[in-house]
Amino acid sequence: MISGTVGHIQINVDSRNLPFYRELFGFLGFETLYSDDNIFGAGDVHHTGLWFGGELKPVTNDYDGPGMNHLAVSVPKQTDVDEVVAYLQARGIPALFETPRHRPEFSESPEHTYYQVMFESPDHILFEVVYTGPKE
Repeated sequence: MISGTVGHIQINVDSRNLPFYRELFGFLGFETLYSDDNIFGAGDVHHTGLWFGGELKPVTNDYDGPGMNHLAVSVPKQTDVDEVVAYLQARGIPALFETPRHRPEFSESPEHTYYQVMFESPDHILFEVVYTGPKE
């Protein structure tokens, strides 16, 4: 059996919004793999790449339709989610779906938590930043 892993994900965006993704993923601790006026690549500590490039067709993303619903970034501490909330608030980016909040229905036990914030990019891509683990 093959033991595959996620290598990279490409998300087509309006290239005018690339600064949003550069700043966000820099804040989240991703390494810049490549960056120019048309594409931005960010890599996590596991070498998984996220690539944001110019859109191919002028259509609007609907995260409740076919395709990707959201992209989640896991963080190592519950307070990291709160730091992301402050980051978003400082930039006028609203948190969605009554987040940040704990989601006990997604926790593995009463001693653990699933603590998340969800927000949308300028390209209407839904993002989640989430801590899962022991309650802090």
